[in-house]
Amino acid sequence: MANTPGGAAALPSVDRVLRLPAIVAMIESHGRVAVTEAVRSTLAALRAAMIRGAASGPREILDRDIVVRVDATLAKVVAPTLRPVFNLTGTVLHTNLGRAPLPESALAAIVDVARGASNLEFDVASGRRGDRDSHIDDLVCRLTGAGAATVVNNNAAAVLLTLNSLANRREVIVSRGELIEIGGAFRMPDIMARAGSRLKEVGTTNRTHPGDYESAIGPRTAALMKVHTSNYVVHGFTAEVTERELSGIAHRHGLPLIVDLGSGSLVDLRRFGLPYEPTVADVLSAGADLVTFSGDKLLGGPQAGIVVGRPDIVARIKRNPMKRALRVDKMTIAALSSVLRLYLDPDRLPERMPTLALLTRSPAELRALAERIAPPVRSRLGNIATVEIEPCRSQIGSGSLPVESLDSTALTIRPTVPRREQGAALNRIVAAFRTLPLPVIGRVQNGAFQLDLRCLVDETRFVAQLAPLNFHTGSDR
Repeated sequence: MANTPGGAAALPSVDRVLRLPAIVAMIESHGRVAVTEAVRSTLAALRAAMIRGAASGPREILDRDIVVRVDATLAKVVAPTLRPVFNLTGTVLHTNLGRAPLPESALAAIVDVARGASNLEFDVASGRRGDRDSHIDDLVCRLTGAGAATVVNNNAAAVLLTLNSLANRREVIVSRGELIEIGGAFRMPDIMARAGSRLKEVGTTNRTHPGDYESAIGPRTAALMKVHTSNYVVHGFTAEVTERELSGIAHRHGLPLIVDLGSGSLVDLRRFGLPYEPTVADVLSAGADLVTFSGDKLLGGPQAGIVVGRPDIVARIKRNPMKRALRVDKMTIAALSSVLRLYLDPDRLPERMPTLALLTRSPAELRALAERIAPPVRSRLGNIATVEIEPCRSQIGSGSLPVESLDSTALTIRPTVPRREQGAALNRIVAAFRTLPLPVIGRVQNGAFQLDLRCLVDETRFVAQLAPLNFHTGSDR
């Protein structure tokens, strides 16, 4: 033990701590540099605490106390900050929680190319340099009917690159009702400005007519653009110009029609019992010259922005020097191409594609799951709260089908403490679930903590990690 009298001088040296058997074991696991830094940080914190408390006299510091503190300090340093969580929010494609879960085939594809060299930009047949887009463009074109395709790191990048390539220092006409803001306060007008394009708004918030576009076209017009309002819906006295109408206007004036579709659905979701969402093929067949969409929304793949359309326009986009700055890496291409291949067999998509599997879970399945896991949750919460099985509504999320929701089942946790203490008790419960080994993220609604079970797949792991909750009589404070 380190018990030399004299306040701060009672602490051992860094070298002495590094020779302790438990610390030596940490060095074997984490390396000398990281452990030495943790020891120094721990001793500095103890020294400062002893100096602050010097008036009460020196305190004995045991070696095991130092080891525990070093271990805790080291754990914070080496622990990854990006880690899995249970998404029980009721939003399947949750932007803050990583959007679409990848299928096993995509995970295997990532591992295969990540281990070593790959033909990312090498044509094995000819022995010459290749194009990384070649691994996805044939698949995308086959699935959408497009003439050509390219891929960048997200859909905002796809829009930025497209506008910079086609409309730098020129005008792009967009309906005022489609000037969307997406998550994180990113707004379409701002993206257009950064692309070097000049926005020309037409119509009003709720009504835009074909004549509005016709009268706005001038010598500086580079393109007409339609933005799918995937994260909101305007009801009531409304009017909008369809892609087919808009493409006719654009082509009469020799202009391209760009459609930012966003959600990226490649199949008609109605075949799986879900609400209709426009597919990329639908928009192209309506006359769009270029369509941009996301890879990690309804498509069910990794984060990516995909551009499809006329070969001559896609070729211009690929020649833009910004394309290199926005390109995706080999792991994204491996995952995306793997996901796209699953669409070649659409009948089996729900069993192979996690996103569709989650969206199509039956109410009976979710109810049975709730009945199995409710008892262990109740047993850990003790007398601080009730746990009830209740119907709820899930949403697809990430700007997909914003007003549509799905029947689901939730565990609803309500504090049973006096009314004036309920807010604090609810906060403690929510925080306790977040601090589990695999954090559980739910939603707070109407004074209760609700765990929507639609996205709970690993039931065994969820139940096995509940022990640390410890909300029994007298232990919840």
